[in-house]
Amino acid sequence: MRKNYIQRLKDGIVIFDGAMGTELYSRGVQISSCFEEICLTDPSLVEEIHRSYIQAGAHVIETNSFGANPLKLKTYQIEEKTEAINRAAVRIARKAAGDDVYVAGSVGPLGQTLAPVGKIDAESARAAFRIQIKTLLDEGVDLLLFETFRDVDELLLAVSVARELDAGIPIQAQLALGPLNQEEYGKQAVSRITRLDECADIDVLGFNCAVGPEHMLDILVAVRNYVHKPVAVMPNAGLPREVDNRNLYLASPAYFGNYALKFYEAGARVIGGCCGTTPEHIKKAAQMVVSFSEGTVSKIQEIKPDVQTFTEMPLEQRSSLGRALAEGQWVTTVEMTPPVGCDLSKILAKAEDARSRNISYLNFPDGPRASSRISVTLTALEVMRKTGMEVIPHICCRDKNLIGLQAELLGIQAVGMRNIMVITGDPPKVGNYPDVTGVFDVDSIGLITLAKRLNRGIDLGGNPLPSPTSLVVGAGVNPVSTVPDREVERAYLKQKAGADFFITQPVFDAEYLLKFLEKIRGTGLPVLAGLWPLVSYRNAMFLNNEVPGVTIPEYILRRMEKADSQSKEAAKREGVLIAREILAVIKPYVAGIQISPPFGNIQAAADVVREDLS
Repeated sequence: MRKNYIQRLKDGIVIFDGAMGTELYSRGVQISSCFEEICLTDPSLVEEIHRSYIQAGAHVIETNSFGANPLKLKTYQIEEKTEAINRAAVRIARKAAGDDVYVAGSVGPLGQTLAPVGKIDAESARAAFRIQIKTLLDEGVDLLLFETFRDVDELLLAVSVARELDAGIPIQAQLALGPLNQEEYGKQAVSRITRLDECADIDVLGFNCAVGPEHMLDILVAVRNYVHKPVAVMPNAGLPREVDNRNLYLASPAYFGNYALKFYEAGARVIGGCCGTTPEHIKKAAQMVVSFSEGTVSKIQEIKPDVQTFTEMPLEQRSSLGRALAEGQWVTTVEMTPPVGCDLSKILAKAEDARSRNISYLNFPDGPRASSRISVTLTALEVMRKTGMEVIPHICCRDKNLIGLQAELLGIQAVGMRNIMVITGDPPKVGNYPDVTGVFDVDSIGLITLAKRLNRGIDLGGNPLPSPTSLVVGAGVNPVSTVPDREVERAYLKQKAGADFFITQPVFDAEYLLKFLEKIRGTGLPVLAGLWPLVSYRNAMFLNNEVPGVTIPEYILRRMEKADSQSKEAAKREGVLIAREILAVIKPYVAGIQISPPFGNIQAAADVVREDLS
């Protein structure tokens, strides 16, 4: 049996479906039709649309009853069908949903302004809502969804009617707002949402319709610190544009999916779509966040009673990197991506080149951008054995469950490696295998917790180990995160979990980094700044548009474009100069740098740190 909807929210992100009207229209229903009446005239079509959203990954589908109240239906002269339409809407949705998917009874505004501004009095409004809501409840919806309300008073009135009819039904209440600018969102969104947050009858609150993903993120960021209940966001597929006398929504599914991750990072716990969104939009959103979100809850068990723990080895005794960080020595590490295929000869040659240039440390990303490559642990081990260099393999939460992750950490210790970089990992959707399931038993915070437990001789089940590990644990931070306060909060959580140092995403704006460093100074952890010497304008555009967590300022893009127009060598030189300029500004404030040379170009990495550049 399905959990109660409110309990389900505690398990991870919940994905709603997208637009019903958009899909009906695309399947030939005339724009002048009453879309809700299609539940009676063509129920199989409505069921088909429900099923398409379920196949796309929706956990909740909405009944096709948004405007099925007697006042709105009266405009089509079918108000006497109110109960029949709502009854059919639930039955169609329930048939499609089966045993696993939730059915939300959709209730929209009455379409008339309440008195004293408008002509409809409160009792008439209550009576209209009562007819619709009672039918939805009688047919057994799992929750009631009040959506697209612009008048908070009307929304609260509708909610009170629902609560009178059923004291226990989960209620999700959503407002429509905008489009406005960020300052106005900060005023209007907060003042309205706090009224909903204070209403004991509402379980989940949020916003839908009116705006596209970008504006919806502005709204979410404005309200997230003022609410105490789960927040839902369901934007349109961008703002509509008129084409041949039709309103079209032009935000692509991929764009919508990218914003779904931003919504999650900003604190949304329910994500869906409104006008213009399709099953493909919902599929991209689900691929981006569903498995990813489930890793936020640690599954590491409490230490069992009477289990004796070891004292963690001092940082300076664990590795050369640990000693350098503890003593404040300058650290330079170069990132080298494990190859596709099974030939390590090229990466070994590049590692030897790096060693000959007095680069002390090499770090190896684990399946960057959800790609499939040679095992990062085995690559790092082979490099360490063949070159004698100290290595920092990244450990990603995406691809292994906790048992596998613990085995990986113990194996790293057993073969003599001591440094790791813990990352949550990009969701599979961004890579070449978008339909692969991400594991995400834990996120990076949970994996840091596990690593530090192993350093004290305790496994993930709370049991003692024969001996402790002595790992130096790094964590990632993003100075240009879309949701900066959330990134700062997570930095402190990573420090609390036991991280020993931070490495930033590639930095292309020194001022952003310095402001971020000031905000996380309280962690007390050393920071290695990421630098990426660009090689071309195309390389810069790719990073800016396609790589999560990377933002390149417009003036740098223009510099690379100008250099690129001269020659490839000019562009490479300009990329190195930009990295060196950034390094000169940030060097007094960081413990070292991580250089990510494009295509493993060790010469570019060496040029960044050379004393002079001829």
